[in-house]
Amino acid sequence: MNMSFLQELFNNITQRDALLRRRSGESATPDHGQLVAACQALLESDGEASSIALASRALAMYRRLSALERASFFARLGAEFAAEPARIDAAYGAYREARDNASLQALFEACEPRRQELFRRLNLASDGTVELVRMREDLLALLRDNPGLNAIDADFAHLFGSWFNRGFLVLKRIDWNTPASILEKIIRYEAVHEIQDWDDLRRRLDARDRRCFAFFHPAIGDEPLIFVEVALCKGLPNRIQPILAGEESGVEEPEEADSAAFFGISNCQTGLRGISFGNFLIKQVVQELKQELPQLRYFVTLSPVPGFAQWLEECRSDESLPGELRKTLGELDATEWQRDPERAAKLEAVVKPLAARYLVHEKNARGKPLNAVARFHLGNGAELHRVNWLGDVSAKGLKQAAGLMVNYLYVLEDIERNHENYTANATVACSSEVRDLARKARKLAKGEHSK
Repeated sequence: MNMSFLQELFNNITQRDALLRRRSGESATPDHGQLVAACQALLESDGEASSIALASRALAMYRRLSALERASFFARLGAEFAAEPARIDAAYGAYREARDNASLQALFEACEPRRQELFRRLNLASDGTVELVRMREDLLALLRDNPGLNAIDADFAHLFGSWFNRGFLVLKRIDWNTPASILEKIIRYEAVHEIQDWDDLRRRLDARDRRCFAFFHPAIGDEPLIFVEVALCKGLPNRIQPILAGEESGVEEPEEADSAAFFGISNCQTGLRGISFGNFLIKQVVQELKQELPQLRYFVTLSPVPGFAQWLEECRSDESLPGELRKTLGELDATEWQRDPERAAKLEAVVKPLAARYLVHEKNARGKPLNAVARFHLGNGAELHRVNWLGDVSAKGLKQAAGLMVNYLYVLEDIERNHENYTANATVACSSEVRDLARKARKLAKGEHSK
């Protein structure tokens, strides 16, 4: 009798148990105290079969909790399922005396919160992993107003980091023959450039000049974890609208392309926030594409710059900057300024250099680039290669980045070096073109005009 059979068996038992409870008049909306008691019983269980049944019952009970009761349940998890101070003190005292591996292991075990063992046991249930991912999604929504729950989130992240490591992930190509249930999720989860309808999706999966790949996990079934959309083209693309519209890419056959452009990377599961998949995804997709199309020379992104427009607003309010510079940035308030060639050219001379400064020199409290997309690609070993003026003239693109997009270039032989320099020194690998723009930004900030 294998584990999957046991899980299915006890899942059926749990469903029948729920039906019997409803028939007997048991409340369909339990309170968090009942769930806490169920979790205590699960931790005290010493049999595999009974643990599966108890885990299934506890998760079913959690699903029926109201939002308020779920918040109370998390508060109880933090207070009552933490590590026990007295046990830690005793284990530490034993380690100070013995200084051996056995006492060190006992100390490790004493320091582990009871929540982690609870989550492991809940994971025994059928669909337990999915349910725990959903549970963490609920928790994340509470963290801002309840910082005391961060310890529970750290427990989730610790366990998910192991359960979702690269060795368990399965890369699959998504195409028009992929089951409709998955294609529907691709439409729903697309977070960078909204997919309008099924015709739009079909254009993005065109076997001629498009590719789409996703990571899946055996315990999650047909729920994608993350996916990337790729356009095959000649040369490096600088505008997203032609790609989204399915306009001619200059590629009649895939073998004619010399570049693969990653134009959309979407994380699908909010409950897995902070668990890194993207770096593995890009690197494996590069290998897949190289194997299919060995003539490809360039692997590049066409990336948004979220937050840049907000930073420009801060520049406009910075009285230490020259008045003429701030006045020019005020032109961004004009209606459809991007359609006025004279006004757009004037803004380009200012905004592109400021974008280079923003991406290369502006850092957060940890000394990393302010921009999250930049942190992701630079951390993966890419080079900040080019700033594209009016790369995205959609309402969203203009609002979040004054229409700018960026190419991050993945040069296979440079990835490891770039990654190490970024990790050790926060060094931003960039092209000479971007460095020149950043120098122009310094001159503009001093009130100097630069050709």
